[in-house]
Amino acid sequence: MTKQTAGRILVTGAVGQIGSELTLELRKRYGAEQVVAGVHRTPPTGALRDSGPYETVDVTRPQNLAEVIDRYDIDTVYHMAALLSAIGEEHPQAAWNVNMNGLYHLLEVARERGLRVFCPSSIAVFGPETPRDGTPQETVLRPTTMYGVTKVAGELLGAYYARRYGLDVRGVRYPGIISAETLPGGGTTDYAVAIYYEAVARGRYACFVREDTVLPMMYMPDCIAATIDLMEADGSGLRHRTDFNLAAMSFSAGELAAEIRKHLPDFVCTFEPDHRQAIADSWPRSIDDSAAREEWGWQPQYDLSRMTTDMLRRLTLRHAEGRLYPQVEGVERS
Repeated sequence: MTKQTAGRILVTGAVGQIGSELTLELRKRYGAEQVVAGVHRTPPTGALRDSGPYETVDVTRPQNLAEVIDRYDIDTVYHMAALLSAIGEEHPQAAWNVNMNGLYHLLEVARERGLRVFCPSSIAVFGPETPRDGTPQETVLRPTTMYGVTKVAGELLGAYYARRYGLDVRGVRYPGIISAETLPGGGTTDYAVAIYYEAVARGRYACFVREDTVLPMMYMPDCIAATIDLMEADGSGLRHRTDFNLAAMSFSAGELAAEIRKHLPDFVCTFEPDHRQAIADSWPRSIDDSAAREEWGWQPQYDLSRMTTDMLRRLTLRHAEGRLYPQVEGVERS
């Protein structure tokens, strides 16, 4: 199949957990000046600031979005700006405005200019009626959170623009994403990131879900690879567009703590479920991502063991250098 090429790229939500690392990888692949980091409030820092252009982008203001796209002659947008599940439950009206109105504005600008769009979805589209083990590609989508509602609607809206206007819109349903570089931004799967940081920094962690809570997870290098690989895939081979199930590994919170103790034997993890437990209980334990594997060759590289070894190595080094906790803008990660 023919590989898609990229011109000038805009990443919205570029200082968020996924957006920050995605922007750097896109600059590495396509050239620093070809990739514009779109930020909402907080300017980028460090490598993200120094490696290429950035602009203030408010996806809820279509004129601002269009001006940036025109100024840089953008032809591809990775739309990573969103309010996540836990924050979205605290501020549901804001979640709808950012997640839905922001996406609609982008798709309209894309329709008028013929842009390509990556718009991620999430396992939050699933709900209590969805099969929780081996969750199929086509299944019941009845989420219990505003974040999940916006992601279901976003999948349908993107698919509509692809069908009605021939727009090249693509997306995956991200599982929980674990990163050694950036902290999460208000999601229900945040415990699977925070546990590593706290294990290195303090040797203990109070986990906000039960020990037996199992959720699908993915290490950030696999997340970035999947995102770019889908956008580079030959569109003629895609039967799905905006809703690819994506999986790498599933494990319980207790299994994660036990894996960390293989490296840090004195690590203590307690389990103190809070309001986020109900959200976790409504999501799948494992995902069937055979459509992604068949249609564009998706194949993860990391399992729990390999991820934990790499996470602890990188975080221990950063802790020794006094820079364990990075600064990120919490709302800009999908």
